[in-house]
Amino acid sequence: MKKWLAAGAALLAVAAIPASATAADEALRSAIAADYKANLWPLFEHLHRNPELSGKEVKTAKRLSDELRRLGYDVTEGVGGTGVVAVMRNGAGPTVLLRADMDGLPVEEKSGLPYSSKAKQVDYEGVERPVMHACGHDVHVTALVGAARQLAARKGEWAGTLVLIGQPAEERVHGARDMLKDGLYARFPKPEYALAFHVSADHPSGKIEVPLKIVASSADAVDIVVHGVGTHGASPHKGVDPVLIAANIVMDLQTIVSRSINPLQPGVITVGSIHGGTKGNIIGDEVRMQLTVRSNDFEVRKQLLAGIERVAKGVAATYGAPAPEVIFSKTETTPPTINDEATAARIKARFAQHFPGGTVVETPPDGMGAEDFAYFVAPDTGVKGVYFSVGGTPADQLAGAPTHHSPLFKIEPEPAVRTGVEAMVVGAMTLMPKGGTAAGN
Repeated sequence: MKKWLAAGAALLAVAAIPASATAADEALRSAIAADYKANLWPLFEHLHRNPELSGKEVKTAKRLSDELRRLGYDVTEGVGGTGVVAVMRNGAGPTVLLRADMDGLPVEEKSGLPYSSKAKQVDYEGVERPVMHACGHDVHVTALVGAARQLAARKGEWAGTLVLIGQPAEERVHGARDMLKDGLYARFPKPEYALAFHVSADHPSGKIEVPLKIVASSADAVDIVVHGVGTHGASPHKGVDPVLIAANIVMDLQTIVSRSINPLQPGVITVGSIHGGTKGNIIGDEVRMQLTVRSNDFEVRKQLLAGIERVAKGVAATYGAPAPEVIFSKTETTPPTINDEATAARIKARFAQHFPGGTVVETPPDGMGAEDFAYFVAPDTGVKGVYFSVGGTPADQLAGAPTHHSPLFKIEPEPAVRTGVEAMVVGAMTLMPKGGTAAGN
């Protein structure tokens, strides 16, 4: 009941904003359009041509830092690796964090765009990889710079402290954690609110979606090493077959979802990689499996992870095999991203008021992607987070549009960047109004 009352109060607070604010809204829109032509399009094109791998975003971070310094922000580089933190203080008021992730993916671009990436980079394993912005982080960085410029130019219209984040290694879901471990909330002003967005190939260009609660699922990488006793393939009774054990583990893992968690709660356990053996007539002594585990709830996440270890060891014991190794990644792990409901309701209502009719949309969830923005707004931080999406595919091209992480991935940059800038500016100014603290706290 308290959550519903808080959300209702937030909506009433936004409803109190005068509808006559359309002149200021149009002025902002025009300024962003002009900035896109003069500055943001060249920046986007540069970023798209020059992506960098997770944790290696050295040149991207330098370019972002230079852009923000020119706008008057106090910039610190090298936070949590290659992370960038920029601060602008503008009197008494809330502290609001705006975040953009910077990293590309080890994917060879085949989009056919005239500004396609030809970049290559050596990864942490020492292997040279092609690199592509196959998830739209170039849009995010460009929009952060655009929002920084508009907010710096409108200091008379908001009050408080802005903290802008260029985050590394989102694709490996440890960049946010690295920045926090490096003192993000101790060395710099700790935010009351945090905002971020993701460009979406699944939404029409320029459309905005603001979930009130769950935004992204938890994600955990788990490795299982199944041990057996090798023997001739014609004499299986003289060994212990790890392939058979692994096959049964794969099947029984699905009973965790179907029989161990609440059927109204989503959960996914996917075995994405399985390797064992060397030849058809040899029973080997080891099988290696790689899993990804997803959930939308903190307790369900615990149940799934505990269940994996229980099932793997139980199946192995059934076949008289040594206990398998179950290895939970300490780096590729993130909790679910859940918006603060009352704050998300305020932002969503303000967007609906500010943008032309039909811009703010609602679509059913489709999949369980993950996002390490969750660490910035985890329950123990006390930071109220709002994470939203901005469409990036022309409406007439949605059917069959390449997905994120595809070598064919592409975004219509102008509506995505301009809408992202505008939404970040409007969101920040809604939370840090001139003349008082944000209503609906």
